Amino acid sequence: MPASSHPPVTVLAGPTAVGKGTVSTYIRDHYPEVWLSVSATTRDPRPGEQDGVHYFFVGPQAFDELVGAGDMLEWAVVHGRNRYGTIRTKVEEAVAAGRRVLLEIDLQGARQVKESLPEAKFVFLAPPSWEELVRRLIGRGTESEEEQQRRLDTAKLELAAESEFDVTIVNDDIRRAADELVSQMGLTPHER
Repeated sequence: MPASSHPPVTVLAGPTAVGKGTVSTYIRDHYPEVWLSVSATTRDPRPGEQDGVHYFFVGPQAFDELVGAGDMLEWAVVHGRNRYGTIRTKVEEAVAAGRRVLLEIDLQGARQVKESLPEAKFVFLAPPSWEELVRRLIGRGTESEEEQQRRLDTAKLELAAESEFDVTIVNDDIRRAADELVSQMGLTPHER
């Protein structure tokens, strides 16, 4: 298959609570050949999250400085509250080193990357059903009831954007979804 059919950058997006982080973590743990971008965010860490591993947790002023300097490939306000973004130089360094790059970002960020890197592959991670998405969001227990409702309202809009992506992967099984994503990146899924 020609190299051009598998661009070095793959963007993974989908609705809140669909399991983007879980699939990405599986890939990080089982596919070391994939460079997983770590986003910067202004939100507080959730229990167990580590700075520089799960996100770069930065204050609003530091985030503004990154944006002002043009150091963000994409950034967005998510759920009307916190900002998330991808540090441009980290992605460029990984591509220059010949790595396959995976960006796990929200819909707004994916749209920005599409403008600046239209050659990237855009993958939509979908839930098996709306009911399962609601179950996952409520089941993780990391947000207040008000925040859960805000995220579900956002998820409805995010689901409507599926047609903007090159391919859809249903996250009905983490390993299967991760292997399908790795295959979309032009790599061979590992035998287990």
